Parts: sequence; C-alpha cells; structure tokens
Amino acid sequence: MKTCHRIGSALLLASAAVLPPAHAANKAGGLPRYGMLVFSDLCVHAGSGEYGGQRVTLQRFAEADTVIYEYTAGGLSLPLVASDVNVDPRGKMMYFTVQEGEEERTISGRFSPDGESLTLEGGYCDDQSLPMVLEKVHDYARQPRACRKCPAPKR
Repeated sequence: MKTCHRIGSALLLASAAVLPPAHAANKAGGLPRYGMLVFSDLCVHAGSGEYGGQRVTLQRFAEADTVIYEYTAGGLSLPLVASDVNVDPRGKMMYFTVQEGEEERTISGRFSPDGESLTLEGGYCDDQSLPMVLEKVHDYARQPRACRKCPAPKR
C-alpha cells in the first residue's frame, strides 16, 4: 500500500512540474490559454441612467475559443454569440464575427502586453483618436462607472 502512495505521489509531483497552471499567462502575450476572461467598458449615462459601452466575454477551451459580445443602444443588447473566433496563438490580437439582424460585423482588437485590456479597432464618438479600450474585469460586483461625454467635434 505504501508503494502505491509513493508512486501516486511521485506521478502527481511530476505532472505538476511539467504542466503549467490553467490560469498561467502566455508569456509572449499575457493572455491565458485556458479559462474565461471578460473585457468591458460598460458605463451609465448620468442624465438618463442608460448604459453605454460594450462587453466581450472570451472563453478559451482546448478545442476552440468562443466569444459572447454585448453592446449598448440605450439598454444592454441581448448577448450575441460570435462565429469565426480567432485569437492569435501569441495572445496579442483577436477578431470575431457577430450577426446583428441581417447585418454581419467583424470586430477586431489587440490585447495589452499584460492581458489587462483589449483595444478594439475604431473609435468612440466618431473620432478615431479616442480608442475603444475595454478593461479586464476582476470585480464582477463593481457598479458601472459614469460615462464620459464625447468631446466637441474638431473643426
């Protein structure tokens, strides 16, 4: 019986030394290869109380990656399950496609080197100089922050 425990303990220690933890970040990109990550810039408009922003939920499995995308148009949209989800093997960028009614839209972005934010292509307020930066969510109970007003258009 002691021999079985020793062999089992040895195998357990050997596997722990070889396999990285599931939550370990990809050293090149800072993005874990497995698990669920949520990136969001959801906020509440002070005057109306309506939501603004968007949320991307990335689920990373061994077989495939999946994305649930939510955006606001006065209220929070129904979650859209993305198709054609592609995450760079280095964990630096991604793109996915969502179907909104009859319109198909491809959304792409880059992860920060530490994996703490996702910057989507395009900009806020019809201004390409204001990037759409979605921060990684760590506190799911946190209340949304107040939305910032769009700056006055440049002449």
